[in-house]
Amino acid sequence: MTRAVAADPTGPDMTSGAWSGSGEDMTNGLIGRKLGMTQVYDEEGRLIPVTVIEAGPCRVAQVKTRERDGYEAVQLAFGDMPERKLTKAALGHLKAAQVPPGRWLREFKKVGEAQVGQVLNVDLFQKGDRVDVEGVTKGKGFQGVIKRHHYRGGPETHGSMFHRAPGSIGSSSFPSRVWKNKTLPGHMGSERATIQRLRVVETRPEEHLLFVGGAIPGATGGLVVIRKSKKG
Repeated sequence: MTRAVAADPTGPDMTSGAWSGSGEDMTNGLIGRKLGMTQVYDEEGRLIPVTVIEAGPCRVAQVKTRERDGYEAVQLAFGDMPERKLTKAALGHLKAAQVPPGRWLREFKKVGEAQVGQVLNVDLFQKGDRVDVEGVTKGKGFQGVIKRHHYRGGPETHGSMFHRAPGSIGSSSFPSRVWKNKTLPGHMGSERATIQRLRVVETRPEEHLLFVGGAIPGATGGLVVIRKSKKG
């Protein structure tokens, strides 16, 4: 566990949650939770499918500096969690920063001045912004080549004896082995994926809700990381 930066005892009260502000000048993203999909109408009356994300509030748990840590970053905490469910290392890390117990910790790029204990909200993003959303895809378990790699398969008629099998996977004399990266049955899903340049359709700071156009990785209730788009 990395070393925490203790809050300034002369500064604002970090534990009350009263000190909050926009993260526009300190970092480029937030931690959130996928709530599901719905659809909204835009100003021109077009129906747009959107994903609803509970984005924040996130507390600054640590500010990493080049002098002490070798690089600059802002560590955010998101989600409530009872102290008894945290490891002693994680609990000590958060208590040293005077930050309430958080379920998830993630690091973001430091783009300005940040202070431990500061609260970041969904107003970091504005309507029309482009964001990159990172999540873990739904797990599909062990799957065959048709579902996992989109094989066509064999004839479905009776008697062909070849329906959903992968078929030959190599030659006998040369190379006498299976080539690397051969598409075969195996575990599918549960992989980190990022969808880039999704448009922010609407924000509701009072409800900590972010509406982005299109679908994002993961199941309902899954953890997601929202960052300002690298591609603008």
